[in-house]
Amino acid sequence: MRVIGVVAAGLAGLVLVLVALATLVTALFARAVVIPPRKRSEDTEVHVVDLAAGTVVLGASADACLPGDYSFWFTGDSGHARLGEIVTSTPDTVTRRILAVDFGDFVSARRGRFGGWFYLGPWELELPFENVTIDSPVGPAPAWWVPAGVADERWVIQVHGRAVRRQECLRAVPVFHAAGYHSLLVSYRNDGEAPESDDGRYGLGDTEWLDVEAGIRFALDRGARHIVLMGWSMGGAIVMQLVARSELRDVVRGIVLDSPAVDWVDILDFQGAGYGLPSLMRQAVIRTIGEPWGRVATGLAEPIDFARLDVVANAAALQRPILLMHSDDDGYVPADGSRALAEARPDIVTFEEFTVARHTKLWNYDPERWNGAIASWLELLAGRGAR
Repeated sequence: MRVIGVVAAGLAGLVLVLVALATLVTALFARAVVIPPRKRSEDTEVHVVDLAAGTVVLGASADACLPGDYSFWFTGDSGHARLGEIVTSTPDTVTRRILAVDFGDFVSARRGRFGGWFYLGPWELELPFENVTIDSPVGPAPAWWVPAGVADERWVIQVHGRAVRRQECLRAVPVFHAAGYHSLLVSYRNDGEAPESDDGRYGLGDTEWLDVEAGIRFALDRGARHIVLMGWSMGGAIVMQLVARSELRDVVRGIVLDSPAVDWVDILDFQGAGYGLPSLMRQAVIRTIGEPWGRVATGLAEPIDFARLDVVANAAALQRPILLMHSDDDGYVPADGSRALAEARPDIVTFEEFTVARHTKLWNYDPERWNGAIASWLELLAGRGAR
């Protein structure tokens, strides 16, 4: 009996340890979702940089194998290069063309990461622009304004995604400029440029839309009357909350979404599964973020209302035309939510579905198709009386 008691006590202790470990992992994952990252992981090895030949040999990561032109950050983001076409490849390596080395010692680099945003600033677009400041609810937020070539009342407000900055949106400026739109590229709370909120946490769109609303007020003060909103990744969630909740939503004439976060429950479940978390722990992560008691772990000022963020569940309330672009192999934000939104509202959603482009890299993979989709949709929008 004594042996049985010892075994039972040991098993009880093991269960307590496992429960404590699961609780810790759940809390850490929940915190990682809402805390802005200070460092980005470098998932691509750099084997050989041959500046004379203009090539680099990389490890065959998922991004390294993707055709197109990309930013490549290396050595803890201390260096930046731009990489182009794939020259050769093996099962383990990919050789790509070097388009430019903007700064840093590329030859000595050992690891790096691909980025979808290709331009470092609006000055590279060779268009006039202004550094402007938006009076957001959390304080002065920097933005770029790229005026249209002619006087017009049409504006597009660009909203970048999670863990990146305004530069992500620069790829869209030329196609909107060609269509006669002023472009406003905004920052928002906790993105590393705009002021932080009191809790310093992402709201996954539940709070950031207020800062984009301030961008609309800025545009209206400068003569805007018809506004298109474009959101990338989490920027898509921000945009959709704005059109659902803002008192200024009636000035929005259309929405463009690139790889948008449409259903956060589905996204977090997908990402948790990718890290090997069992289903119960993935559900616990969502509850931790979404319940008042979870604020002890997350540091959120208020829990995040996932039901309110579910665009598909609230699709019946949508009123504006939407151009939705997403890739089946996104790898970060599954395209299931976008597909479900397109199926729920075929009357207003134009779904441009990519097969191979990964997350927010659709322009990089096929700029002709991406630009063409936006240009054609803008023509249709004008035909609906959006001018």
